[in-house]
Amino acid sequence: MEQIGPARDFSLMREAQRGNHAAFEQLMHIHDRDVLRLAFRITGSKNDIQDICQDAFLKMYKKLDSFRFECSVSTWIYRIVTNVCFDHLRKSRCRKENSAVERNAEGEEYNLLDQISDTRQAHQPEQQAIRREAGVQVLLALEGLTSHERAVFELRYFRELKLRIVGEMLNISEASVKTTLSRATQKLKSQLAGDTNGRNSRCRGQVMREV
Repeated sequence: MEQIGPARDFSLMREAQRGNHAAFEQLMHIHDRDVLRLAFRITGSKNDIQDICQDAFLKMYKKLDSFRFECSVSTWIYRIVTNVCFDHLRKSRCRKENSAVERNAEGEEYNLLDQISDTRQAHQPEQQAIRREAGVQVLLALEGLTSHERAVFELRYFRELKLRIVGEMLNISEASVKTTLSRATQKLKSQLAGDTNGRNSRCRGQVMREV
C-alpha cells in the first residue's frame, strides 16, 4: 500500500539522509508548491521567489542530517524557507511592491497564485469562485503587513501550524505570536472592510469570517 502524508515524508527523508538523491528530489517535488506559496506570501515579491526557493532547497539538502524526526517534514521545510525569506528581505532592505494580479498577452487579468494548483480538498464550484476572489483580496491586503506579520499570518492560517510551532520557527514567544497575529488580523480586516467595491462585498464577508 502506497504511503501518504507524514509517513511518506519520513520514509523519503530517511532515504535522502542515506544519500538517495532521487528520494530528496521526490520530497522537494511534493512540497515545492507550498514552498513557492510561502515564499511569495512572506516576501511579496514574485520576481525573486524562484531564486529564494532554489536557495531554500539547497539549504535543505545541506541540512538533511539535522532533521531528527521530532516534527513533521513540512514544518522543518517551512522553518528553512521562512529563514531564507527573512535573509532575503534583510539583504534587499525593502520589499518590492508587486501585485498578485497580472495580465496575459491578450490583456486579460489573472491571479499569479492561481497558476499554482492547490491540493487541498475541493469545494463546491460557487465556493471555489468566492475563495479565488477572496484570495486575491487577501493577497493584496497582505501587502499592507510587515514581513514579520505576513510570516506569522501565513504560518498560522495558511500552513495551519500551532502557535507554539510558529514561535519556535520565528524564535519568538507564543505570546508574541498571539500579539502579532492579532495585529495582523486587525490590519487585514480594516483593509478588507475599507474596500468599497460593491461586487466584492460578498467575497469580503467570506474572508472576514475565515480570518
